[in-house]
Amino acid sequence: MTRFVAALAVVLAALSPPLAAEPRPQIAIIIDDLGYALPAGERVVRLPGPVACAILPGTPAASRLADSANARGKEVIVHLPMQAAIDDEGAEPYSMTLDMTRRAFSQAFEMALASVPGAVGVNNHRGSLLTRHPGHMQWLMEEIRADGTLFFVDSYTTHLSVALAMARESGVDAVRRDVFLDSSNTPDAVASAFERLKTLARRHGSAVAIGHPYEHTLALLERELPRLAEQGFDLVPISTLAMRR
Repeated sequence: MTRFVAALAVVLAALSPPLAAEPRPQIAIIIDDLGYALPAGERVVRLPGPVACAILPGTPAASRLADSANARGKEVIVHLPMQAAIDDEGAEPYSMTLDMTRRAFSQAFEMALASVPGAVGVNNHRGSLLTRHPGHMQWLMEEIRADGTLFFVDSYTTHLSVALAMARESGVDAVRRDVFLDSSNTPDAVASAFERLKTLARRHGSAVAIGHPYEHTLALLERELPRLAEQGFDLVPISTLAMRR
């Protein structure tokens, strides 16, 4: 009888489906402000793994960097300039502003998209004023939805942003930034932000970081990205999280 029970246990164990492995935390990283400095941009393109390249439209190296990123399998997104609450910087090409008509908004969006070949998504450059306004964010989501292939990332430059809510209301795949890697551009601050990114990914299952092509940021990513897998994380394209969330 004992042998029968033992044999039955072996058979049942063999027939039982294996327990599903616990999903690994996912991390997505975007590097913003590409398009002016070609060497820094090319260094971003060479980063290991699916780091997204957010390229400012109309910049001197926009097309070349987009082509290079696409050739390396990196996702390219349009880093669309939007009006900030404190407008203390010069206007970028194709900037979106509050005083635009609907037609001017659409034309600027189309030209911005055309200047970044192979773009699969859009995120905002600055925009702490414009992203507060539901009407203009509705216009933006209408443009993104009309294209039919784009997703949106809210860079979340203000806690008053309604961009993510408008994207979801409009049926646009979207996600919001969780961490800025280099708000304070020192080695210790960048390292601390990267650890916070991992903590949030463990806590919530995924997390999104935005960085810039600064020396300290790129040096840390070159060193740390190859270690993520052995630390239990999956580095994923930003589209994966935009479409999942």
